Amino acid sequence: MATGGGGGSVAPNLEGQASNFAQSGAVRNCRCAAAAAANVPTAGAAHPAAGGAGGPPAAEEAEAAGGGLHREPMYNWQATKSSLKERFAFLFNNELLSDVRFVVGKGGQAQRIPAHKFVLAAGSAVFDAMFNGGMATTSAEIELPDVEPAAFLYSDEIRIGPETVMTTLYTAKKYAVPALEGHCVEFLTKHLRADNAFMLLTQARLFDEPQLASLCLDTIDKSTADAINAEGFTDIDLVLERDTLGIRENRLFGAVVRWADAECFRQQLALTGENKQKVLGKALTLIRFPLMTVEEFAAVNPKPRVEYIDRPRCSLRGKECSISRFQQVESRWGYSGTSDRIRFNVNRRISVVGFGLYGSIHGPNDYQVNIQIIESDKSQTLGQNDTGFSCDGTASTFRVMFKEPVEILPNVNYTACATLKGPDSHYGTKGLKKVSQETGPGPKTTFFFFSSPGNNNGTSVEDGQIPEIIYYI
Repeated sequence: MATGGGGGSVAPNLEGQASNFAQSGAVRNCRCAAAAAANVPTAGAAHPAAGGAGGPPAAEEAEAAGGGLHREPMYNWQATKSSLKERFAFLFNNELLSDVRFVVGKGGQAQRIPAHKFVLAAGSAVFDAMFNGGMATTSAEIELPDVEPAAFLYSDEIRIGPETVMTTLYTAKKYAVPALEGHCVEFLTKHLRADNAFMLLTQARLFDEPQLASLCLDTIDKSTADAINAEGFTDIDLVLERDTLGIRENRLFGAVVRWADAECFRQQLALTGENKQKVLGKALTLIRFPLMTVEEFAAVNPKPRVEYIDRPRCSLRGKECSISRFQQVESRWGYSGTSDRIRFNVNRRISVVGFGLYGSIHGPNDYQVNIQIIESDKSQTLGQNDTGFSCDGTASTFRVMFKEPVEILPNVNYTACATLKGPDSHYGTKGLKKVSQETGPGPKTTFFFFSSPGNNNGTSVEDGQIPEIIYYI
């Protein structure tokens, strides 16, 4: 069970942590863990089998044998722990039965934490190989940047804070503790915001966490302006290739220029046009200059003659809106290759850019999905996309976007289709036949929904998939 720290900003730098953890966070965590284990014996306590000073004399044992068994609490500590978890937690940071030590910190701040090879090997394949493999270590000490991962192996519990999460994730990856990795990623996901999305995207790619990376990109899509103005704006090639950024091209170009200025400074290059082009590389060709107005284009005044992308981004169709047709969410909805379909029409001209779909009931998962919009009367496919999405196991909806906006004309019947491949998911119930929405000046935007004829994997007006339609007016 993972518990988060206080409300501090989650903006750790992994390289900075790697150089500082031994002198600050690791030792601090070591002391916190030791304080939390206040009920364990001190390092001076000896195991009875070792004949330490803490054991009763032989005469007292003989007397106890003659007049009823009696032992000091140290000799029957197991009886005070009602579960295996409590007994293992008792052994953490305890000399009792220990056969190896962790060295946390360096120099004068180094601390040695007693540990147990069996517990470590049972929770980590790396420790198992280290102690029991063909090239097992003979050293009685192991250097560790942070004591928290070791504590997790004893109790399955961890305290994660903004200052320690990256160090903990690094250690969990290094020692192959997937459950601890999951707690760290869950913590980062809960603290994901526009102002740290780029930083967390960099870390997600560094640590090979595709689900977290996908959530970061979704956040960047929804709050592009805030994200690019934050520190840590990186991975510009990956971002500029996206069609779903919610920002005008001239503002995006301004952010790219600021990044180029900062990169020239980092590389100690003069701030010249040539050096900016050099550090940008192919990213400059991903700026969609044809989408700018004449005034905007004149203001940025790019000099190089390059073939630029002129495909519109879906976010340039006015105000983004979404409607939800269900009033309640239930589980379980299965998939066998049949499309979920729902027919609809709308009272005004709009551009549909994607659907909101339900995700897994079994925790974080990935789906493959084909989405389509078909003009019902003509059986003509107007837009489709073979894509995928990641979900976090909640009953929320997850955005799946078309490559290009699909124009929807007023009072024309269309069919929304989604063919999902993945585990059982949530689904909506108490569906509405009519949904109206205030979308600015003028009349409300009103959608009408109808069940589509044929096999629709069970989706209808009343319940099923495709709970949301995302559109621009």
